[in-house]
Amino acid sequence: MFKKLAAEALGLSDIGVIISPADYDKVDADDYLFHEDNEKIFFLIKSKKDEYCFTNFGLIHVDGDSAVSSKRTIRRYEYASADIEGVSIETAGTIDLDIELKFVIGGVPFSIDVKKNFLEALKDIYKALITIGRMQKKDEISRANALHTLDAVASMYKINTVTSEEALIKNYNALLDNLNNTIQVRYTRRDFSPVFEKYIHS
Repeated sequence: MFKKLAAEALGLSDIGVIISPADYDKVDADDYLFHEDNEKIFFLIKSKKDEYCFTNFGLIHVDGDSAVSSKRTIRRYEYASADIEGVSIETAGTIDLDIELKFVIGGVPFSIDVKKNFLEALKDIYKALITIGRMQKKDEISRANALHTLDAVASMYKINTVTSEEALIKNYNALLDNLNNTIQVRYTRRDFSPVFEKYIHS
């Protein structure tokens, strides 16, 4: 108990380790995966207080109040709706015990301390997060282009050219279906498995 309190006071309880895939089923975050939808863990950092679980769908943060408390808050950040920005690694100095992974997801900043002997593994998640951020930006541009195209198509037609109410409804529904498919499916990526499979080597 006294060791835990000392670690808490010194901040050592926040220094995380990277969990091996063989132990993913033993972490708290595993209970909050959508296994039914084929969500899976690709990278996980665990400290005494927190778990940072990177899945193919998003980041699951198991947020602990302190190293000596069992209370946890589960927060989920889906890549489809939470952009990743500002990814960086701060390497350790000579006497430092840890390195730091920093990023912003959905406007929420994260700064995760990790034992410095995990630097090579941390480079993998760094590359994956950078790549996801780039893909999100590309999708955002494509969604904006789809809306601009809709405006251009709409300007080509005038209301008095519609032959009947039935024809209007039919064209409207077809256009809406295509627009939704374009924006929500084609250009709103949800599963980033290929990115993690490419960069994560654990």
